[in-house]
This record gives sequence, C-alpha cells and structure tokens, in this order.
Amino acid sequence: MESSYRFFENRACQYFPCHKGLTDFNCLFCYCPMYLRENCPGNPSYIEKNGKKIKDCTNCTFPHRPENYDKIMQVLKGQANMPVFGDRSV
Repeated sequence: MESSYRFFENRACQYFPCHKGLTDFNCLFCYCPMYLRENCPGNPSYIEKNGKKIKDCTNCTFPHRPENYDKIMQVLKGQANMPVFGDRSV
C-alpha cells in the first residue's frame, strides 16, 4: 500500500511490527489515539494490578488496519469531550 495521509508503514522502526498478523500495517496511529478512551472499537483486554484496571492492547490490531482510518476519525470526533479511561473526577 502506498503512503498517504491515511497510511504510513515504517519498516525501519525498531518495533516494527508491534503486532503480528497484518499484511498492510498502518503505523500512522503508532500510539493508539483511543487508548485513553473508555469505549474504543478495538479489542483490548483488561488486567488488574495493585487495585487498578489497566487496558492491555497487546492483541489489538484495530488502529493498524488501513481500512479503519475513517472509523478512528469518527471515534475521535465523537468522543472529543468524553471522559478518558481511568478518569475518576467525572
């Protein structure tokens, strides 16, 4: 797939690929912009450590799939003012 504003693959990155199983790997959202969101369309798991709930996205490839660009943008637009994951002040 060719690089564009919607897709970028960085094979020179020391962490590439950070997830397994994808042919076209989109590095555009290297750090998932939905990580701090309580509701995300990916498939995170949750672990508990020292009484705190921690989101684990190790097996989630949602932000790295090129076809999910528009879905991610919609989530970000729709959740701009929503509370973030773990925010207890709301």
